[in-house]
Amino acid sequence: MHEENDSALIARAKKDREAFGLLYERYVGRIYNYIYYRTGDHQDAEDLTARTFYRALKHISGYVDRGAPFSAYLYRIAHNVVANWHRDTSRRQIISLDELVVGTLKREGPASLAEAREEQDLLLQVVRRLPPERQELLILKFVEHMRNAEIAAVMGRTEGAIKSLYHRTLVVLREELTHVQNGREEMTGRTGNG
Repeated sequence: MHEENDSALIARAKKDREAFGLLYERYVGRIYNYIYYRTGDHQDAEDLTARTFYRALKHISGYVDRGAPFSAYLYRIAHNVVANWHRDTSRRQIISLDELVVGTLKREGPASLAEAREEQDLLLQVVRRLPPERQELLILKFVEHMRNAEIAAVMGRTEGAIKSLYHRTLVVLREELTHVQNGREEMTGRTGNG
């Protein structure tokens, strides 16, 4: 049995709600992960994922294929749902990448575990200080493994704007990491010589 492509499923889903269920099954994991990394909470991510797919189902009859993948449509809805949630709850946006970090560390030997964990914690600390838009870009790039064109469709920008934002984000990350590492080295030097 072959899988239907998104276009065929979307056409069917406009008339048959069960066909939308197949789209849901195809994308629910990716959308949930995206939302989880934006909220840092499993229950909120589950609720917001449900809202995302409810909105997609509600508006599927008006969906028009503009050349971007259907997943970009879902990510855009998820982006708006999360933005509304943050605004409504007045919470600071957090990326909780701890499970991703733990999964990576399990594959490494015990000798490098502490050092790798410290580096990961430092990187997460710096990423969490970034503006929400830059955090979203990093999630889409490194967690969802999207190409720049897909990220542009999700974030509602041009591919060139995404490349520019990505470059600026990496420059800021590098500067912040250097600054924090230099500060730690100064503190270690003081405590080690004291």
